[in-house]
Amino acid sequence: MAGMEFEYDEKGGTFYYFLLSFLALLLIPATYYLWPRKKDIDEDTKKSKHTCHCEPCQAKRQILKASQPHANVKRKITKVCLILGWVFFLFIMYKVSTLDIDYTEYDPFVELGIDRGASTPEIKKAYRKLSKIYHPDKETGDPKKFMRIAKAYAALTDEESRKNWEEHGNPDGPGATQFGIALPKWIVEKQNSVWVLGAYALAFLVILPVVVGTWWYRSIKYTSDEVLLDTQQLFFFFFHKTPNMILKRVIMILSGAFEFEKSHNSEIIERESDNEEIPILIRDLQHTHLNEKNKERPLCFPYSVKTRTLLHSHFSRHDLPPKTLEQDKIYVIKTCPYLINEMVNTVAQLVALAHAGRVSHMPRLETVENCMKVSQMTIQALWDNKSPLLQLPHISEDMLRHFVTRKRNIRTIKQFASLKEEDRRSLLRTLSDDEYHDVINVCASMPHIEMNVDASVLDDGDTTITAGSIVTVTVELVRKNMEDLFDIEVPTVVDDSLGLADGDGPVVDDNEDEETEEKSEVSESGDKNDTLQKKVHKPWEKQAKKKNKAKGKSVSKTKKKPIKSVIPVKKPVTEETGGEKEQEDKDQKTDMTPNGEIRARKKKDKTENSDDESHSDDAKSESDDESGKEEDESKNSKSLDDEDDWLKFQEQSKKDNSLETKSKESHLVHCPYFPCEKHEWWWLYVADRKNHLLISAPLQVCSLKREEEIQVKFSAPQKPGSHTYTVSIRSDSYIDFDITQNIKLDVKEAKKVESHPQWEEMSDDEDKDKEDSDESSDEADYDDSDE
Repeated sequence: MAGMEFEYDEKGGTFYYFLLSFLALLLIPATYYLWPRKKDIDEDTKKSKHTCHCEPCQAKRQILKASQPHANVKRKITKVCLILGWVFFLFIMYKVSTLDIDYTEYDPFVELGIDRGASTPEIKKAYRKLSKIYHPDKETGDPKKFMRIAKAYAALTDEESRKNWEEHGNPDGPGATQFGIALPKWIVEKQNSVWVLGAYALAFLVILPVVVGTWWYRSIKYTSDEVLLDTQQLFFFFFHKTPNMILKRVIMILSGAFEFEKSHNSEIIERESDNEEIPILIRDLQHTHLNEKNKERPLCFPYSVKTRTLLHSHFSRHDLPPKTLEQDKIYVIKTCPYLINEMVNTVAQLVALAHAGRVSHMPRLETVENCMKVSQMTIQALWDNKSPLLQLPHISEDMLRHFVTRKRNIRTIKQFASLKEEDRRSLLRTLSDDEYHDVINVCASMPHIEMNVDASVLDDGDTTITAGSIVTVTVELVRKNMEDLFDIEVPTVVDDSLGLADGDGPVVDDNEDEETEEKSEVSESGDKNDTLQKKVHKPWEKQAKKKNKAKGKSVSKTKKKPIKSVIPVKKPVTEETGGEKEQEDKDQKTDMTPNGEIRARKKKDKTENSDDESHSDDAKSESDDESGKEEDESKNSKSLDDEDDWLKFQEQSKKDNSLETKSKESHLVHCPYFPCEKHEWWWLYVADRKNHLLISAPLQVCSLKREEEIQVKFSAPQKPGSHTYTVSIRSDSYIDFDITQNIKLDVKEAKKVESHPQWEEMSDDEDKDKEDSDESSDEADYDDSDE
């Protein structure tokens, strides 16, 4: 068996091939991801058109620009590096194309310089002629060339050498397999071996252990969400200690996070000026009830008091010294979203542990919702009792008194968006045109969520909700812009049974200064015509009429356009034929039973009519044909059911992993007081508001751009009966944009399963094993008796 030989690259040709492949692996993905595209430029120009020019937004852009001072320079350097990389790649390609091919196929006729049909005398003559030139004893001799000539002469004159050449391509027979190593030969030379070993030792014995140890030491202190484990334990302790936690208490616990303490976080700066500036700021914020004299640890520590003071100043939109406390506040506000998300997860874990009986106190629903409110307050820099209209630019608290008057009640952004254009402009008549356009652009980009909820039990057989079964709530979310509500009036009266959010009722938007008698006459005539028509009004329209009648006010002459309902309302079928037709269509759309009884029954009805008309002699043959058709149809139905089940399984697996694989990017939030760019994220959960319980862990939706379908699973109540739960979608960035919808679960008693085919098979297997063991023991006893 032939051996193997390893050759190092003496000429550098093989190394060029390795370098070319390595550069291609680096340059192709780097160019794809790092080279600026036209789409990014178009998005930047689109953002510039809808940019808000209020003072807080301009200050935020300056902060972001200051945090990235060399962004354009880095972009240009990236371009230059990519271009140089491709130039070097092309140069290596040119070098590879000009390399001499070391391996050539051995041909003795070529070596001797004769034709393939040459005779033996001609071969000898050519060999003598070349030997005189390349023999090592001659002045023009070349040992390597002479060896190749001798091999060629032997291959053409000696039978054994010729046979080896024809079979192995070499007159000497099978040789060793050669492998080329794409490393220069100087790396393994003896005089350089010490330096090579030193480089290996430095890389694998010093640098690699230090890097891995540093990473491991840092990673064991943090959770998967980059929150300190000490902070997680702090949250766990306080939420278990106080199951029903108010909003101010949540802010205190948030300020106690160890991310704001210098011994746990080296990025924290302790300033000497804090001893003078913090007491002054505490006096200015006394109306917010800081509770700075609390004696609980670590809530009484200086870092916690400072963090709490900065948070209260942020919620109050209080101006701070720009070079000291303002910089500290920016760091605190940037860190808060991760900590708040950890607080929500901690409360959800405590609820699960309480259900399992591992902790004594179960946190109430208000606790987790207060944590979510703190997230909204942090992003928008507003207290929860302030008007949500302050999220719009250029709107101050002094202007809010014009929004709520005797004839106008504008309390939410949805109600503001539903006003007519002239009413909005007259309401904001103190603003300039540029400021008004900022307000409209921001309002138009805000979210308007539509939610459709369906609760069911995913089971191939019985889909009835029984006690303790796994209920799957499928939530369809549709995200639209608020500009879809422009010139659409939003009702103010809410029917809780429909699960609509507050602020979605009719609004009386009559202008105080521009109301005329003609409008009132037209509206009164319109009301009379409406009462004459036999029409079933929606609940909120009835209540709106009573409210207006009691106040003696007239409604606007324009017809009120209700918002698209969040809940799909099924229209009743008035005609019998239409109802029958729909029922038939529904029956055709529904899946068949596994044994194909539905289609078989329909086929049987048709064949019975034909049997009555036919003769009695042919009845038996027709019934046989009919049974054969029924069997074929049942087989086809089974195959169709299997395909449907497989498709359902694939869709289910895609839905289960949909949120994990999607990127955390949606729509940008207008948050001028938040120091970073923020995307819209949402919490989706199921709650029992009657008993103040959290039913399912809040699921964070981070990729709602247009539409999203999400499944939430939880255990049905153990007590049979009718239970009302609430599905809530809550924003982490906007105040008063939350949506709730009630679902009713009719829980039945769980069926007692006395026997199951699988259990019978298991019992049969156990009986067989027992019989085999008894037989083996009997045989062993028999053998012992023979002995």
